[in-house]
Amino acid sequence: MSVLKVRGLWAGYTELDILQDVSMQVKAGQIVSIIGPNGAGKSTLLKAVFGMLKPKKGRVVLKNEDITGSQPNKVARKGISYVPQVNNVFPSLTIQENLEMGAFIRTDDFSGRMDEIYGLFPVLKEKRKQKAGQLSGGQRQMVAMGRALMLNPVLLLLDEPSAGLAPLLVSTIFEKIRQINQTGVSIAIVEQNAREALKMSDYGYVLAMGRNVLDGSGESLLNNEEVARLYLGG
Repeated sequence: MSVLKVRGLWAGYTELDILQDVSMQVKAGQIVSIIGPNGAGKSTLLKAVFGMLKPKKGRVVLKNEDITGSQPNKVARKGISYVPQVNNVFPSLTIQENLEMGAFIRTDDFSGRMDEIYGLFPVLKEKRKQKAGQLSGGQRQMVAMGRALMLNPVLLLLDEPSAGLAPLLVSTIFEKIRQINQTGVSIAIVEQNAREALKMSDYGYVLAMGRNVLDGSGESLLNNEEVARLYLGG
């Protein structure tokens, strides 16, 4: 079963079409990577799925429901959470307050969900009264992902989660992404660290100049000589 289907998507800013007839899908339980050079339209694709950018043509379907062009708050209520690359925490709020903000549309008792988030990210529980702006880059990324998970999404969109992190923290973040996926959350990830992203992905898509170039299992893309030469550093 497909959690997300994107079909023939055209989207951009003003008159410029960044995405040109892009298609992809995420099946239930999958991690799907979207890789490609800078300017390929990867982040634009996530924004169009989440409703931050209204497509000019094409469809975005979540579990058989057409959500094309829906506002982000409505998309979130349908079961998609999005973690942007930058400005993804409230620096003046504590970790606990950031997580509470992630549950802003919930009207039920979400304390159990918060306990689950702290179980996934023990370091956040230890520092829960500390302001997010005082945390390391890796810890801020954990706060951002934790906040996104407060809504119990069926699909998590991650935009460059390892950007700017030290190598050791990169490994930690990727391990956390695997753990999130193991709880049943499907994940679509845009990532410049394409090799590591593909290693943990069930499927991958290569975008270039706003178009689909290649797709296949994570393993097949890792072993593709052209993909290795162009996008994986040889």
